[in-house]
Amino acid sequence: MSAISRISTNTPWEPIVGYSRLVRADDLVAVSGTTATDERGMIVGAGQMYVQARQALVNIRTALERAGLAMHHVIRTRMFVTDMARFAEVARAHKEFFADSPPASTIVEVRRLAHPDMLIEIEADAYAGTASSQTATAKPKASSKPKPASKSAKKPASKKPARGK
Repeated sequence: MSAISRISTNTPWEPIVGYSRLVRADDLVAVSGTTATDERGMIVGAGQMYVQARQALVNIRTALERAGLAMHHVIRTRMFVTDMARFAEVARAHKEFFADSPPASTIVEVRRLAHPDMLIEIEADAYAGTASSQTATAKPKASSKPKPASKSAKKPASKKPARGK
C-alpha cells in the first residue's frame, strides 16, 4: 500500500471545500489549484495578472519545498486565467520559474474563479522519484536535405474521373 501525505496552508478555502494544498502519493505529487494569496490568506495583486501569476507560483514553490521538492520536479502545470488577452503576462511569470526545466503546460480561459479579484489559478503535478532530476531536452536532428519518399508510399490519386458501370 502506498504512503499518502497531505500538506495544507492557511487559505480560507481549504477547510470550506475540504482539500489539501499538496498531496503526495509515493513519487507522484499533486498541487491543488493555487491562487495569489499571501501568508495570511489574503489575495494580492488585484487587477495585476503578472503579480498574481508570480504569487501563485511562489505559493506552489513553498508547498513543494514543504514536501522536500523544488520547482524542477514539476512535470505539468495547468493555468486557468480569466482573461486570455493577458497571456503574455502569465507566460512571463511562468517562464521565470521554469525556464531551466519547462514542464508540460496548459493554459485555458475561464469565466471566473472563486473570488472576483482572482485572475489566475495554477495547478502543478510533480515527480519525486529517484530518477535523475536533471533536465534533458531532446532536440530533433537537423537534416540538410529532405528524406526521399518511401517505396511503400501510396501513389497520388488519379485525376481521371472514375468510370461508371
